[in-house]
Amino acid sequence: MPEGNVVSALAAVSLFSGLTPEELRLLAAHAVRRRVAQGELLFSEGDTCKGLHIIASGKLRIFKSSPNGREQMLAVEGPGGSVAELPVFDGGPYPASVTAVEDSQILFISRDNFRRFCLDHPEVSLKMLAVVGARLRRLVGIIEELSFATVRQRLVSALVRLAQTEGKRSDGAIEFQLPGTHQDLAHQLGTVRELVSRNLMRLQAEGLIQVDAHRITVLDLPGLSAILESNS
Repeated sequence: MPEGNVVSALAAVSLFSGLTPEELRLLAAHAVRRRVAQGELLFSEGDTCKGLHIIASGKLRIFKSSPNGREQMLAVEGPGGSVAELPVFDGGPYPASVTAVEDSQILFISRDNFRRFCLDHPEVSLKMLAVVGARLRRLVGIIEELSFATVRQRLVSALVRLAQTEGKRSDGAIEFQLPGTHQDLAHQLGTVRELVSRNLMRLQAEGLIQVDAHRITVLDLPGLSAILESNS
């Protein structure tokens, strides 16, 4: 990736909005470029934090693992996103693992270099707090769903959200592609693939959705939303 592309990639990151072109070039001088293949592990939970990872292209999946191999997906970050913000500042290990959802290009800035940059540009530290705060709110939401919602409710919530953000209307229905396999969806919902598949078939039998492999057609969005409202 040429230097100009590194500067452009950094300029697209919300953390660095407001920096001058010269400041971005100074930061780019400390950025190490790295390619990560689909499925490759970037780092594991518990590893020593070495620095901040910024996504120039592609997608990264952040997740936690249990000793028996169960996974809970925490987030998927795309271009302009970053991972490992918190341990960069508190000095602790990585609190979760990260793998590449697809072939990706990463910009890595060492912990020492990034901390020095933040001392010279305190506005970046304030924006970092906003990013960490947003992550905390997202995690609280995940905890709330896992604690108080059934698998069916969590699945319906995910389908409604995807229909609203990714869906395309066609003949009164809403179609969208699942952003992964049923196993990936199970990881996101904190359950197992069999329960996801079983509940999808149940929703299809009720006439609320139609399932075609990874493509979902929502036939009755108000009916799906009513399931959430009746259990709120």
